[in-house]
Amino acid sequence: MQVLFCHDGPLSVDGEQNYYGIAHNNEMFKRYYAIADQIATVIRLNQLKKDESTKNLSKINGIPFKVYEMPNISSAKGVLFYRKKAKAIVKKAVLESDYIVARLPSMSGFIAIDYAKKYNKPYLTEVVACPWDAHWNHSFKGKLVAPFMYLATKKRVKNSNYVVYVTNHFLQDRYPTRGKSVNCSNVALTKFDDNILRKRQEKIRNMDANSKIIIGTTAAVNVRYKGQQYVIEALGELKKQGYTHFEYQLVGAGDQSYLKSVAEKFDVTEQVRFMGPMIHDEVFSWLETIDIYTQPSRQEGLPRALIEAMSRGVPAFGANTAGIPELIDDGFIFGNTKYNTQEICSILKTLKKEQMLSQAERNFIEAKKYDKKKIDERRERFFKEFSHNNI
Repeated sequence: MQVLFCHDGPLSVDGEQNYYGIAHNNEMFKRYYAIADQIATVIRLNQLKKDESTKNLSKINGIPFKVYEMPNISSAKGVLFYRKKAKAIVKKAVLESDYIVARLPSMSGFIAIDYAKKYNKPYLTEVVACPWDAHWNHSFKGKLVAPFMYLATKKRVKNSNYVVYVTNHFLQDRYPTRGKSVNCSNVALTKFDDNILRKRQEKIRNMDANSKIIIGTTAAVNVRYKGQQYVIEALGELKKQGYTHFEYQLVGAGDQSYLKSVAEKFDVTEQVRFMGPMIHDEVFSWLETIDIYTQPSRQEGLPRALIEAMSRGVPAFGANTAGIPELIDDGFIFGNTKYNTQEICSILKTLKKEQMLSQAERNFIEAKKYDKKKIDERRERFFKEFSHNNI
């Protein structure tokens, strides 16, 4: 029996047909063994150059699975020239599989669901992000695409018999289903040591009025809806008011030129540090060094990076986006309006040591809800119910 996982991806592949991913990794693919004993995927591939480093990628090994390579149909050019080819690839993959898992939003997922319905193949839908937020906050072209992606997702989720949401409430409310559903975050933490919290509290207690306060964000630095520019702008406003003890560290890959230009514009170049991409273990070590974490995104599902920071007892603030308010206290949420930089300034200016101590404990406890064992058990029960009821 074969289960087919459908998403735009991408995965990376080298000349020896070894596959690598970041979010798409061994741990993710293995969960689908709860549905069937063979795994296949419809996904886009990036060809690695001969000497290209795979340091920041996870090699997919020990999992025999079949890959149906998709062309890129996430652009106007792709839809115009490659949609017919893409549909033929997905159709073949669906017909050769017994169960379909469609991760939305994705063009591959939309097509897979349509063929699954046409050929009476049981399918399960995973909703991992809000396409409206992603496209509307991306660019002018994104605003043109947003209504289509929103309606396409809403229609297919509504008519799905089995749906997995990564949020507790947000995506369920925006993209409701008539079928059965479960909330299972893609974030799954394995280690909770109370010494981590005690160490964080000691770090906070040792701060004084002259201490530098390091703010951190983990996200691609070339994707504008990730929102780092709003924090940089806030630092500029704070500098005008005489608050110069904040440093903003950005972990993530991508072209840094836009954010560097924002830092120059607001005269805070010396307060903004680009740390580059880090592997997972390096990120956890870096989290130990910062004082506050922020998730300023205008598009998210339930942000893994934020939960990981909370699991290290880091005080945090973030945007009123998707699942972020499900994680953080109301007083540490800023809006997605033209006044957001003022709100960020207010949060940073009024954040006292007592608040940081209470938020460290509160966030550490909240992160425990994302214990890997509990989430995996809940997801596996749902997957088995899906496959059992569709034998």
